[in-house]
Amino acid sequence: MIRINQIKLTLKESKTSIINKVTTKLSIKTSDIKKLQIYKESIDARKGRSINKVYTVDILVDEMLEEKILKANISDVLKIEPYTYVSPKHGSKPMHGRPIVVGFGPAGMMAALLLAEEGYRPIIIERGSKVEDRVKKVEEFWEKGILDPKCNVQFGEGGAGTFSDGKLTTRVKDDRILKVMDELIEAGAKDEIRYVAHPHIGTDQLRIIVKNIREKIIRLGGTFHFDTLVEDIVVENNQVVGVITGKGLMKTKHVVLAIGHSARDTFHALHSHNIQMEPKPFAIGVRVEHKQSMINKNQYGDEALAKDLGAAEYFLTHTASNKRGVYSFCMCPGGVVVPSTSIENGIVVNGMSYSKRDSENSNSAILVQVGPDDYGNGVLDGIKFQEDIERKAFVLGGSNYKAPAQLISDYLNHTPSTKLGNVKPSYALGVTLTDIHEVFPKAVNVALHEGFENFEKKIPGFKTGIMTGVETRSSSPLRINRNNETMESLSIKGIYPCGEGCGYAGGIMSAAIDGIRVSEAIIKAYYKKEKN
Repeated sequence: MIRINQIKLTLKESKTSIINKVTTKLSIKTSDIKKLQIYKESIDARKGRSINKVYTVDILVDEMLEEKILKANISDVLKIEPYTYVSPKHGSKPMHGRPIVVGFGPAGMMAALLLAEEGYRPIIIERGSKVEDRVKKVEEFWEKGILDPKCNVQFGEGGAGTFSDGKLTTRVKDDRILKVMDELIEAGAKDEIRYVAHPHIGTDQLRIIVKNIREKIIRLGGTFHFDTLVEDIVVENNQVVGVITGKGLMKTKHVVLAIGHSARDTFHALHSHNIQMEPKPFAIGVRVEHKQSMINKNQYGDEALAKDLGAAEYFLTHTASNKRGVYSFCMCPGGVVVPSTSIENGIVVNGMSYSKRDSENSNSAILVQVGPDDYGNGVLDGIKFQEDIERKAFVLGGSNYKAPAQLISDYLNHTPSTKLGNVKPSYALGVTLTDIHEVFPKAVNVALHEGFENFEKKIPGFKTGIMTGVETRSSSPLRINRNNETMESLSIKGIYPCGEGCGYAGGIMSAAIDGIRVSEAIIKAYYKKEKN
């Protein structure tokens, strides 16, 4: 296969122009191309230049023509080997009982899917509801403030990512990304997620895709238990032998722990078994909202270009004088800020976009790094730190899960907000204007102040936004230690810590990849006995 880089199209040219540019560059005929697929699409919007879409494409031609093209040494043309995911060879040890996957977010989903594809018939246990029922419970909370602590934005089929922008970007360099993309596309995602520079699905489409993946796992022999909390594990001689749920004991010697970063009760249960865990740094902060039109104008120079390029995004970073990193996270163009708590009398916010990204506002988390020096070196101290901030935010919000909010300009002036500016908060349960300084430790406030001042220089008008608190669930506050080869817990055999909640990922894609890696380790070690 041949890869051609730097195929440039103006905004007026359609994708159908790609094939003409390829044939011209390679001096071949359209009929010579047996297959053409886009590998990557990006936007060149550097200042002082006209804006172009830049493509990398892969083509398949017959062997003799391929050899001729490569011998011509044409710039930006090279030979590649197409990637095909190949699951590992099954191991030599017999697997007694079916493997259990706890949690059905991105990590648990891909772990269960690979096990099912390889004939291991996984049992999936999810504390929340299937996505159809989950949507109703989440919407009831957003509309009426009636929280179900067992099924909400954090818990349920698809994980927290189901109620998000569905971003598929990751800094992880791993070919398994293509396996994840292929499964998402088979389940209903648009083919373009394979190649666009910043792929996203949108929460409306994610809900359909998650259901389709569940149904595929069932067809392959998997079994689901929704609305079922794993209350404890059973351990004998440092080997897991089962999990305890409200339905009783389920025996197994293989538990993929894909529990998500908000499964605080599960972390406490595991801690009681002295499983090796360690505190880790994470980040806390707020959601900021601006008019999407303002972001489009700043990022593109011309607001009208958003019609061709999509709602504009940004990624901002700053190192404060107290050495803390301040950065934007999970930026949702054309999105809304959503109530995302999983505990009663606590406030947590997150961002979400639908696939069209056509809401009036943009929003993004602005986070500050925190670590054990802020909350203590105890394994569970980070969880308590998060909960304390979430409960302070609830008190400051006033009633019925209203969130505390403040104009960025007022925050910088240490002045409680008393009236809204030109940005209307999108948080569904309403906001209480106040002074958000009261929620955070001094070091976090110092870093946020400096970050906002820096971001104003990068995006003029950034100070005109409004901030809504608090965002505390960007990543797990702890890590469950595991063996890098077997992927098992260092202290309890048969436990496979996995994904974002256990400290090994930072988003949908990296969590999904980690789920695949964990299942690969199981497959390499065990073969599936026919009568399990």
